[in-house]
Amino acid sequence: MLSAMAVGLSGGLLLAVPVSNLLGGHDGRENVAITNPFAAWSGIADQDILLVGTDVGGGNTDVIASLRVDGGTTRITQVPRDSYIEAQGYGPNKINALYAIGGIDLLKRELSHKLGRPITHHVLVNLGAIRRMADAIGGIEVNVPKRLYYTDRSQGLSIDLQPGLQNLKGRDLEGFLRFRHDELGDIGRLERQQLAWQALFRKLTRPEHLVRLPALLAAAGKDLKTDLGPMELGGLITAMGTTQLDTRRLPGRPFMRNGISYWDAEWPRAASSDAGVPPQASPDPDRYRFLY
Repeated sequence: MLSAMAVGLSGGLLLAVPVSNLLGGHDGRENVAITNPFAAWSGIADQDILLVGTDVGGGNTDVIASLRVDGGTTRITQVPRDSYIEAQGYGPNKINALYAIGGIDLLKRELSHKLGRPITHHVLVNLGAIRRMADAIGGIEVNVPKRLYYTDRSQGLSIDLQPGLQNLKGRDLEGFLRFRHDELGDIGRLERQQLAWQALFRKLTRPEHLVRLPALLAAAGKDLKTDLGPMELGGLITAMGTTQLDTRRLPGRPFMRNGISYWDAEWPRAASSDAGVPPQASPDPDRYRFLY
């Protein structure tokens, strides 16, 4: 599958950047306007796509987000992994348990209900792939907000980052994306993931990296899985290259239920016809105790 994507993207992405800019000594520091050679497939940019990031073992979803290219903006909506959800046929759970329970189809179905619009496609990326892709582009520049230190020998995880602007790649980048062992927990991790999304977006939309996307996908290997075809993926990526990035997380607040901490996400209220599915009832507000 990935080899087919590489072949399909190689020709198209080379056309995504005006050749005169590459041959004329453009240094890539400006976000050059990119023409989309996948015009016949640009409709993919008007659809909601599920982004899922799993840990190195592949069983836990550390990142859950929806992506949509809307006009001149790429919108990424992060869903906190502890969000409370009552999946049809599975009862109450944290949303990050759904992938392990019922796979990507269950996660897409429930998010379609909750977001009020259909999730049509998905991109599933293991953190091992993120490490290799970041290494392939020389890392991403991130302003680490504070000291991040945590060691978990059972997971082979060692995080030790100092605050300040620095170039992250490899295991340092993985640690930055996964760290959640402070007073903010998962919400702090989502804020750091926003910083990483923005830094990765800035770097990937440079012309010299756009033309290397086939090689980046090859570096991801089997750790990147998607139901998008190569031309659809090319249409999506090149459309993103002409936009501004808007990253946000679903608002809400934490609460306790039966001794377990959850996130009470404020899901958008959209017309049921938008998603093609009936809206779900709001949970009983008396069943839990808010933490603050």
